[in-house]
Amino acid sequence: MATLKVPVSPQDHIQGDADAPVVLVEYGDFQCPYCGQAYPIVKAVQKHFGKDLAFVFRNFPLTQIHPNAEAAAEAAEFAAAHEKFWQMHDAIYEHQQELGVPLLLQLAKSLGLSSKDLEKALETGQFADKVKQDFMGGVRSGVNGTPTFFINGKRHDGAFDFDSLVESIEAVVTQ
Repeated sequence: MATLKVPVSPQDHIQGDADAPVVLVEYGDFQCPYCGQAYPIVKAVQKHFGKDLAFVFRNFPLTQIHPNAEAAAEAAEFAAAHEKFWQMHDAIYEHQQELGVPLLLQLAKSLGLSSKDLEKALETGQFADKVKQDFMGGVRSGVNGTPTFFINGKRHDGAFDFDSLVESIEAVVTQ
């Protein structure tokens, strides 16, 4: 079974208590339709486990098949620099069908961020290194598609529907 090679750290985007008994890490691609399907499932899993679950999102843009994934990941990192990662994360997934630079600029503006600053950051690749760092950590951990989930450091190789994720998480909790 594959394991998470890059431990969760304060540099990660974490929802919930980082010291929760269960840490669910997702390597995701903002343009991936399967990640789009997983988005509401993860929200439901978070609600189900409450404070017992921490959720970490790491970028894994599959740029050869998703041409807007890199820009979306960089836009999320831009938002993170302004403490609005999760708002941007959610907004991108909620508008995934319209994904492109115009949408990213519009989302930035709706979050009270400068669309001009985002445009400049995308042009210069200001946040490309952070995205690449996430991606390479995923490669080292055996990620080869999205979404890929790790539960307390072990790759979840089952389905990512609600029941399968809950069952796998509960198995970890009762160990």
